[in-house]
Amino acid sequence: MELYIGTLVIACIPVALFLISRRLLKSVKSVKDKVVLITGASSGLGEECAKVFYENGAVIVLCARRKAELERVRQSLLDNPKITADPKRIILQELDLEKSGYLNTIVQRIISKTSTIDILINNAGVSYRGVAHETELSVFSKLLKVNVLGTVELTTSVLQHMIEKESGHIVNVSSVQGKIAIPYRSAYAASKHALHAYSDSLRAEVSSKGIQVSVIAPAYIRTNLSVNSVTSSGEKHAVMDATTAKGMHPRYVAQVILSMVKDEKREVILAPFHHRLAIILRAVYPSMYFRIMNMRATKEENSYA
Repeated sequence: MELYIGTLVIACIPVALFLISRRLLKSVKSVKDKVVLITGASSGLGEECAKVFYENGAVIVLCARRKAELERVRQSLLDNPKITADPKRIILQELDLEKSGYLNTIVQRIISKTSTIDILINNAGVSYRGVAHETELSVFSKLLKVNVLGTVELTTSVLQHMIEKESGHIVNVSSVQGKIAIPYRSAYAASKHALHAYSDSLRAEVSSKGIQVSVIAPAYIRTNLSVNSVTSSGEKHAVMDATTAKGMHPRYVAQVILSMVKDEKREVILAPFHHRLAIILRAVYPSMYFRIMNMRATKEENSYA
């Protein structure tokens, strides 16, 4: 038995060395001087992405609805003691994904200033807390417009440029809820499921055109996402959920996004073990997953009564 195990270990050594050598020899893409368009850049994860990519030498285009907050982020970047301030590497652009029909004009305006867009980080989004059957259709519409349709419209406009130059990288910020749906998040989970499906289809279609498509599916991040989420009636939730308050620091997630771009990773599920287990359970033992979600819904019912 010992001889068998020893032989097996020796046989595995060449395979292990081959895999390690492939990893070491793989070229890591630099973002220095690359033009990176970031949506939802006025706070939270988008703001941290701006800091991380700026610190790594990228030209960043900060996009969000709130111009004053974009100015604040811009100033914080210029005041960063880690690097020499370079105002030319920071461009601000007001952008509202809920408004359709003008995003192509915005993209052309950005390209006229930067001459290109190398990386698109679709980070902007809105969350939701509510009972599915009590939720107004306008709330579902808002979630889909911002998290899916607006993102798709912007991506399509940027893609035209990327296809012409035969290079580019698109990063879609999804959620673990794009893999599994939990009670009282129906609109949000539906939008993130749609974003995952769109990304998978798009990745295959543009793979031969020199364009990368990545999806990051993080668990809870310590941002104001739950505070700013909408309820069944469309009102602001205005509550920092305990799970969100204990979530990952947004800078950590931003650094993972940077590594995804550098290493050209297609998908990263950034979540603790029990979230990953739930994803597997949903796929291989769905009836058990459904029972667990039923119990969770009953437990949380009073919170949404």
